[in-house]
Amino acid sequence: MFDYPVYLLYRVGTDLLVLLPLPFLFAMGQICGAIAWLLLPQYRKLALRNVRIAFGDELSETEMRRIVRRHFRWLGANLLCSVKFTRMPMEKILERVRLENFELVENCFRQKKPFVLLISHIGSWEFCTRLSHFSHGQRTATIYQRIRNRHIDRHVRKARSRFGLEVFERSEGFGKAIELLRSGGGIGILMDQHAGDGGLWTPVFGRLASTTPLPALLARRTRAKLIGFAVHTEGFARWRAVAETPIDGVSESIEKLTACSNEILEKQVRRAPEDWFWVHNRWKTPRPNLLLSRYKRGVFLPEKTRLKPFRILIRSSNWLGDAVMSVPAVRAIKGGRPDAHLTVAVPEKLAPLWKIVSEIDEVIVLPSKSIFVAARLIRQNPPFDAAILFPNSLRSALEVFLAGIPRRVGLTGHWRRWLLNQGPRKTFSRGIVHQTYKYLELATTVGAKVTPQFPAANPIKSRRAQFKFALCPGAEYGPAKRWPRFAEVAEEISARFPVRWILFGTAGDGTVGLEIAKKLGGKCVNRIGQTTLGELIDELSACDLLLTNDTGTMHLAALLRMPTISIFGSTEPLRTGPLGRGHRIFRHHVECSPCFLRECPLDFRCMHAVTSAEVVGAIQNMISEQADPAKSGNVAFTPAFGNHTPV
Repeated sequence: MFDYPVYLLYRVGTDLLVLLPLPFLFAMGQICGAIAWLLLPQYRKLALRNVRIAFGDELSETEMRRIVRRHFRWLGANLLCSVKFTRMPMEKILERVRLENFELVENCFRQKKPFVLLISHIGSWEFCTRLSHFSHGQRTATIYQRIRNRHIDRHVRKARSRFGLEVFERSEGFGKAIELLRSGGGIGILMDQHAGDGGLWTPVFGRLASTTPLPALLARRTRAKLIGFAVHTEGFARWRAVAETPIDGVSESIEKLTACSNEILEKQVRRAPEDWFWVHNRWKTPRPNLLLSRYKRGVFLPEKTRLKPFRILIRSSNWLGDAVMSVPAVRAIKGGRPDAHLTVAVPEKLAPLWKIVSEIDEVIVLPSKSIFVAARLIRQNPPFDAAILFPNSLRSALEVFLAGIPRRVGLTGHWRRWLLNQGPRKTFSRGIVHQTYKYLELATTVGAKVTPQFPAANPIKSRRAQFKFALCPGAEYGPAKRWPRFAEVAEEISARFPVRWILFGTAGDGTVGLEIAKKLGGKCVNRIGQTTLGELIDELSACDLLLTNDTGTMHLAALLRMPTISIFGSTEPLRTGPLGRGHRIFRHHVECSPCFLRECPLDFRCMHAVTSAEVVGAIQNMISEQADPAKSGNVAFTPAFGNHTPV
């Protein structure tokens, strides 16, 4: 409806501009650019972000801000002067543009050797539309993205064809471009823009960016050379057109040629940083797959490449068991792109857990109370590109929102949808699903490739003197998860084997710990309420087996690849049981379980159904399997449910 009026305004504006002298347009463009710098803060921030990515480890903040300010002025000047270039005789243009190494391009035309001109948004790039002036009768073309306004599109195509430049629309395929190159012509392709899902991810200034492989594909198909070309702003209404040394399009792979194109771009930008089109989101975070393992063309890293990090903040769960169950998802995220730098934000009590996960690069310890303090702590770090939230809480979403992280991924419940800008693309699996798989499913929403393989627990270590078994008789969730027969089992095992029991738990488990310690006497060390999480990790790592309720310590032991025997009653092992072979679960189904209550309102029948004899038998079997090499292949079991029959 408005296409034609907009076209009329465009024509009137351009017709008026071409009447003005080129130096006047350059000065007016600088003024317009300075005004744009003041009035368009979103583009100013984008340009500064891009400059920081490129030069953050080379230039000071003052120098980078100076580049951005000057960029806006030069961009405005070059845009207005480009309008004038479309109507100026080439002889007049060459009075203002100095050619450097241009014989490399002319030699290709004279010898009828095809070439692909790598064009970037540097300086007055519209000068490249006049390439046919030097063609010596050979065909020239550009690949063109259609403008949405059909009237403006038709005018632009007509104006370019007036100079002898053929225009091939991208959506029509590349058959015409291949034919032109095989006839000995030259074709110009803009190659410095974000190429979307179809691009090859390869470094630009050390940061992975989606890059079009089209120039390399055409060069390989037609045996054409690749020539970098840029028109730098040299001074007031003065430019310098520089051609780079040609690259043979046959001798290298498409991936390496594409990476070389980016290296040429870096060289061009460094000549005059203010000239490049910094207000384009070159290092765009793709949506929804911010991880790169699923993209068609994948990632290519030249030799000796040092990548700048793609910084991801992981907001950890606040409970030990939930945090441990999210570790496989964290590992899948880390493996999703080679430049992934993972930082975990976590309450202080859980920080030691993440320090033993090798995929984590940094840990931010969050305060227990103030959301604003937490957001400030996150902001004090180098900027994050994305945040992935494992807790489904309003607080965790507020923390990353106030920290200003641009991509915020998580479940959208608990009144926090407005704080997040990416959630699951589909409803999570229904029915009984293990919590680990829910975390893995969240990781798939950002592009992680998930192969659910959980390492088996190590067999019980063979000891000459005595075994070292851990016992966790409590449960922070509530008494409904506490099995009452641990003392009986520990006494029976101690009577049959040389075992030293180590009791672990929180201060709230002190009473039951004292009861068990009294019965076991010298065969027991009571560490309940006396260990930090870091100490628990160290001491638990030295044990051979853990006997436990459904606790965070159970999940921690599984992470440490320690075999566990766990008792379930009010909770569901299919949701929170330890994963991986080598663990045994006791749970007898009764009509009221799982109830997920903190306290049993009836007669505790689910827990009483598990007898001490069957638990003692399981421990004895695990010890004998280690002692008998012929049975060593049976150490690891898939968790057994219902009637305790191993699957």
